Amino acid sequence: MAYQTVSPYTGELLKEYPTATDEEVKKAVDVAHEAFLEWRETPYAQRAQVLQKAADLLRERRTEYASIITKEMGKVIGEAEAEVDICIAMFEDYVRNGEKYLATRTLPSDKYGKDSVQLLFQPLGVLFMVEPWNFPYYQIVRVAAPQLFAGNTLILKHASIVPESAATFVEIFREAGLPEGCFQNLYLSHDQSEIVLADPRVRGVALTGSEVAGAAIAQLAGKYIKKSTLELGGADAFIVLEDADLDKTVAWAVTGRHWNAGQVCCSSKRMIVVDAVYDEFMEKYREGVKQLKAGDPMDRETTLAPLSSAAAKRDLAKQLEEAIAEGAKAEEAGIELPEHGNFFQPTILTEIPAGARCRYTEFFGPVSQIYRVKDEEEAITLANDSPYGLGGSVFTEDLERGKQVAARLDTGMVYLNHPTAVAADIPFGGVKNSGYGHELIDLGIHEFVNIKVVANSPIDGEF
Repeated sequence: MAYQTVSPYTGELLKEYPTATDEEVKKAVDVAHEAFLEWRETPYAQRAQVLQKAADLLRERRTEYASIITKEMGKVIGEAEAEVDICIAMFEDYVRNGEKYLATRTLPSDKYGKDSVQLLFQPLGVLFMVEPWNFPYYQIVRVAAPQLFAGNTLILKHASIVPESAATFVEIFREAGLPEGCFQNLYLSHDQSEIVLADPRVRGVALTGSEVAGAAIAQLAGKYIKKSTLELGGADAFIVLEDADLDKTVAWAVTGRHWNAGQVCCSSKRMIVVDAVYDEFMEKYREGVKQLKAGDPMDRETTLAPLSSAAAKRDLAKQLEEAIAEGAKAEEAGIELPEHGNFFQPTILTEIPAGARCRYTEFFGPVSQIYRVKDEEEAITLANDSPYGLGGSVFTEDLERGKQVAARLDTGMVYLNHPTAVAADIPFGGVKNSGYGHELIDLGIHEFVNIKVVANSPIDGEF
């Protein structure tokens, strides 16, 4: 596996990074464990100071850090800056609330009496992070902020196309005062993941990525009896009911499908529109997509970024060819694309046959699947007819109706009148092939702590 920074806009190879040796991997686990033995004893206030300093550094150098994301995986600079912003917010949520999330709980017991049971929330040890390229900073912080506050230490294996982003966070944490060994980045081969997970001092693994990667890591976690969380792909439904504010809905549909060039697990991939407004929606959606502007992702006028790599472009083109071969109708937006770079022409798929494989796959790029359905009931049935269960949206002016529809969707998250309301203080997680476990708030920090029961039972009590 080659770790390289290659510009998605120009195709230029900017830098290569050497893959770690097996000896370096084993040494990193040694260092992480030794760091854990001290870090777990560090007061909460001191841990909070480190996270706050990391947030401050991101805030002070917002555009500088954002430009590294854009350089490596092609995200437009405004979206990269927004990614930095949510990282700041996640750090600061745990600065404000981390101690509360980990506060000892006291429980009553019918057998042993009031306040006789305590729940202690204690760190586990060394954790392994396997993260993807589409949100190079956000994915790191979503795990690192809670787990460092909890007292765990971390070893990161990042995607091979964002090595500088990974190295950047090592420097940020070092400057923030995090002790050496508490957060390490390793440029690992896939096989070397087993070296990490086989070590008994490594107590868990958090992965965000593809189903294939998730299945491989989950298999290793099971083999070595390690706690794991997985955030995998998605094919989120974007349900449009007849009472939706159509102009605003279409604007969100265009944004929800094309932000980050459509390379978002929880973006709006399957638009399910009731018959009463389908034709009007399609007319407005076509026009909205045609307004996208492809170009240099560092140019603030650009609204459609290149795909992250040449391989991503090839894979998406192959998926589209297969969908057309299955009978789907493909309509290109016809916007002007630069002659260089990994740009992909935005494409709308309609008339997708029942049973077609493409109905059940994730298009990671600017390809929209749009379905006409008779009514709300058919929309819910179609939305749930997916191997994925990450997020979804319901657009309606009747919020109570929207909540009722949301309750019937087989997903981990549903957003009303928004494509993906991701925030630092909203938990994140999916079901089915989209993975398991939660990230953010107290749910995220509790994924990798030992919730220890301490029961005070009278010495002369009954067995």
